[in-house]
Amino acid sequence: MYFIEKGCLRTWVNNDGKEITTQFFFEGDSVSSIESFRTNQPSLYSIETIEPCVLQTITQKEFQMIVEQLPDIKKQFEEHLFKRLFQAQQLFFSYLKNSPQQRYEELLAQYPHIVQRVPQHYIASYLGITSVSLSRIRNRR
Repeated sequence: MYFIEKGCLRTWVNNDGKEITTQFFFEGDSVSSIESFRTNQPSLYSIETIEPCVLQTITQKEFQMIVEQLPDIKKQFEEHLFKRLFQAQQLFFSYLKNSPQQRYEELLAQYPHIVQRVPQHYIASYLGITSVSLSRIRNRR
């Protein structure tokens, strides 16, 4: 598990050689493949830095000891998991009901720092569109 002091990371999956960005993380966030961290199975996705980063790491064993000994940390971790689940649900439903234009406008409204710091091709991948389509959407504004 990584704790971000400085920088930006993304998670992504490989779909037949095409990278699809699934999430972005910034200062103050923690990131790991929760499924892999809990089950010791290979991760379903990759984690990559997209800016120079300063990261703190913790092993699975260290994390388990801390969670068992410090109930406040366990509660914070549960809140973090609910936040990630909620964000994943929002993105999933946005893909189902919104146009690419609407998904971009939601991103701007909810997470303007992503648009300011993340390269356009990663944003396009996250929105499920091409970089060319994202350029067109941005030029309409």
